[in-house]
Amino acid sequence: MDWGQIAQNRLAEIAQCSVDSEGVTRFPFTTEHGEAAKIIRAWMEAAGMAVRWDAAGTLIGRKEGPAGAPTFLIGSHQDSVRNGGRYDGIMGVALGCLAVEKLTAEGVELPFAVEVLAFADEEGVRFPTALMGPRALAGTFDPSVLEMTDRSGVSLRQALADFGGDPDEVAALQRDPAATLGYLELHIEQGPVLEDADVALGIVTGICGIERNTVIFTGDTGHAGTVPMAGRRDALVAASEFITEVFDAANKIADLRATVGSLSLLPNVVNAIPRQVELTLEIRALQDEAREEFAAFAQALGQKIAQKRNAGFAMHRTYDQPAVPCDAGLVTALETSVRQGCPTAPRLPSGATHDASAMADLCPISMLFLRCKDGVSHKPEEFASDADMAAAIEAVSTFLTSLPTGA
Repeated sequence: MDWGQIAQNRLAEIAQCSVDSEGVTRFPFTTEHGEAAKIIRAWMEAAGMAVRWDAAGTLIGRKEGPAGAPTFLIGSHQDSVRNGGRYDGIMGVALGCLAVEKLTAEGVELPFAVEVLAFADEEGVRFPTALMGPRALAGTFDPSVLEMTDRSGVSLRQALADFGGDPDEVAALQRDPAATLGYLELHIEQGPVLEDADVALGIVTGICGIERNTVIFTGDTGHAGTVPMAGRRDALVAASEFITEVFDAANKIADLRATVGSLSLLPNVVNAIPRQVELTLEIRALQDEAREEFAAFAQALGQKIAQKRNAGFAMHRTYDQPAVPCDAGLVTALETSVRQGCPTAPRLPSGATHDASAMADLCPISMLFLRCKDGVSHKPEEFASDADMAAAIEAVSTFLTSLPTGA
């Protein structure tokens, strides 16, 4: 069978479960989510899995193992960003189902149960929260998020209940770590590394930690035509120097990303010197120590520039998410399986957050990245090839057969 072509056809079909015709727009607990779930259920049933919903709106397909055997989990999310692509998230569900279907077709009996999980919400677009499904399984779910509302004023509690979930039972979904072997997530890379290396697959070593900082430079405003250049306290000049030097410094550090993504000025008019610039500095790194060291560098840099430019400076952290390493044993086992068909598959970090980051509180995690054309994601142009998806299905089926029950 051409497993890659089957995957492509399935993803084309489920992409029609969308609010918009441009790309894919599928939010959790909506009509489109329900339509997609019917298709995912068919995928799971084709693989010989029994299918059920849990209270958090996660669709679960289960292939039983021997009585009392532990369970290995494969998962990703069904939802999309607005006008996104047809591969982000849902591809991991499709390929997980096909890997199990391939083993079922070949008559392979694993010494453990396998579940494929289609989580409802990873993107956090409809509600200002995400990862409810994996957090519920991991025992880290915060019930207060159920009161958060979407733009229409509908609470997460109400949306979940209307969809058929049970908000009051979400916290009771916590799994037993002793009965869970591990978790695997397949995902497009969402970046250019694999394509630049001309390789189909990559083994993820961990999910980068993230911190976000608010940085403020202050100076004095004045008339743009009457205040001489000499002696100006232009907050934007100081901020511009900071932004450039942060970029240049981060560019020299492997596996670290630093981004100034938002900037606001006061008074922000054409004929006045900027007296204040507020900007965001996000830092991502696989090693928390490296991230913290870079934040300290940025703090010192800002103070140095402020002194040089006779400006005020302040920087404070607003968000901190530690890095999540993938399990060394699962990484090695996955790498061995992947390299049977893709000998040059590299190890690489994930700069983006995934369902796996929440699942790490339950069990050992692993991730497999697939090459995506031009590194594009969260856009209709997102693309993964039949051949690459076929390679991933083959690698995952081999990986599953290589796992001991004590993985």
